[in-house]
Amino acid sequence: MSSTAQATRRVFPFTAIVGQEEMKLALLLNVIDPKIGGVMIMGDRGTGKSTTIRALADLLPEIEVVADDPFNSDPRDPELMSDAVREKLEKQIEIPIARKKVPMVDLPLGATEDRVCGTIDIEKALSEGVKAFEPGLLAKANRGILYVDEVNLLDDHLVDVLLDSAAGGWNTVEREGISIRHPARFVLVGSGNPEEGELRPQLLDRFGMHAEIHTVKEPALRVQIVEQRAEFDQNPQQFIEKYQPQQQELQQKLIQAQALLPSVHIDYDLRVKISEVCSELDVDGLRGDIVTNRAAKALAAFEGRTEVTVDDIRRVITLCLRHRLRKDPLEAIDSGYKVEKAFNRVFGIEDTTEAAQSNGIAQMSGRR
Repeated sequence: MSSTAQATRRVFPFTAIVGQEEMKLALLLNVIDPKIGGVMIMGDRGTGKSTTIRALADLLPEIEVVADDPFNSDPRDPELMSDAVREKLEKQIEIPIARKKVPMVDLPLGATEDRVCGTIDIEKALSEGVKAFEPGLLAKANRGILYVDEVNLLDDHLVDVLLDSAAGGWNTVEREGISIRHPARFVLVGSGNPEEGELRPQLLDRFGMHAEIHTVKEPALRVQIVEQRAEFDQNPQQFIEKYQPQQQELQQKLIQAQALLPSVHIDYDLRVKISEVCSELDVDGLRGDIVTNRAAKALAAFEGRTEVTVDDIRRVITLCLRHRLRKDPLEAIDSGYKVEKAFNRVFGIEDTTEAAQSNGIAQMSGRR
């Protein structure tokens, strides 16, 4: 894409997005620690899922890459560079460095496995003796964001491939005895509408976090969203400039959080209680425990702290566990509410949802 075409593509600023706090928090925490394992966003149509994800990619600071490298190889981190770049470094060959925006890759619904993983040109490999590899979308997404809209409509096998790469950080393509691998570490973001079918539980469980978003009901907020969108469409440049200070502030906060993350500590007692909640909710495996620990640490780092608090855990635990509970088709209770109840019980906290409800009723009768 030419620089002029890129210059004309205006992206709605992340800090201007009203509401949907749950989705925004989940995305930011995954940017701070991609090992959380991605986000599944389920919600109504027209709730700004795609807008928010594009806004996030646009917000992120530029990254250093090896110039003209198809995998966005990191010039310093061996875990994020291709084998060819690593060989050059070992031979002490100087590699050119460039800066670029964090890649944001949209996975089209009809994508084939070759398009996603890349292909090996067998004829070229046999006739010229070189590993002729045509990189796919996973190569482009390395060190960036891979967004799959309507992930619940994607072929299960492809979802598996994406989740394997996101978890392992590498993509391996094998054909006729020839094998090629490249780094593929990205934040996987899937979105979908529950009306169009749920994702299989074993695939859903592999997403680190699960955010639920709903259409804003409050009329004043709806008006604010509509007016903002109209203002942006009328004069995108002016609207973007208006939010520039907040964008820069949030960008700095993310950079500082990434640097602070390795120093963040979570107390042993808190880790035990996280596992108690997972055990009480009968969560299969240990993925829920691991992700909750990671997410709580990322939240502490985001707020500039090195110690995880009970409140950090409270704010992330529903996002990390609600999609891991066994579904009972006859049960009407929301899984998020079940997680909150278990958290309050284990941590010995008054159930704020019930307290707030009774308080609200008391206030209403008081007003009368």
